[in-house]
Amino acid sequence: MDRRKSLKSIVLGTVAGGLAIHGCKPEAGSEELVESPKITYPGRVPLEEELLAELEEEQFLNPHEIETLTVLCDLILPGSEEFKAASDAKVVDFIEFMAKDNEAFQPDIRGGVMWLDHKCNTENGVEFKAATQEQQKAILDEIAYYDPEVPSNERPFEVNFFSLIRNLTMTGFYTSKIGIEEIGYKGNMPNVWDGVPDDVLEQHGVAYEEEWLAKCVDQSKRGIIAEWDENGNLLS
Repeated sequence: MDRRKSLKSIVLGTVAGGLAIHGCKPEAGSEELVESPKITYPGRVPLEEELLAELEEEQFLNPHEIETLTVLCDLILPGSEEFKAASDAKVVDFIEFMAKDNEAFQPDIRGGVMWLDHKCNTENGVEFKAATQEQQKAILDEIAYYDPEVPSNERPFEVNFFSLIRNLTMTGFYTSKIGIEEIGYKGNMPNVWDGVPDDVLEQHGVAYEEEWLAKCVDQSKRGIIAEWDENGNLLS
């Protein structure tokens, strides 16, 4: 299994929420601002709508942090001729949202970017985002692998920082439209049911009655709604 497939397997069982961005834009030939159509989601209560509106108005990451995290996320999940990069799916926007939604992430994310810059300045004389890819990877190689036997609260800060960003990168990418298309997930799809397999029926010593097969397992009639009499007998 190659590196990208290994990383992809991390998030195949993970579900993360999305964020709808609403905005305004000027109407052609007019100075008036026209509000974009509001997107609503079934099951979302007013309190959730209010919380999302508040989060959209906030800004946690500064421009330098956004640029540094964009470089870092693309090192974690780089693009190629075959695959898109993390930045193509706007993963840093997802990290921004998650940091605002879960404030416990904020010290680790901000402190982690500071650690990267300090480490890179000390070793290479430049900020992390300005270093060569070889220099960047050399730093990441020191913090990318943790001992699973060591509890997370006993690991070095920088190791936990990288683990957090890696997890957010993978979750953000593979819950985006681009990532879902890469996985090939199509959602729930209708299938054709031809009844219980013959070997299973034989194992239990039962069989379908031909009359019922014609009524219940005829796929040419799958669009017809069944009708029942008042005694619960199938009519058609």
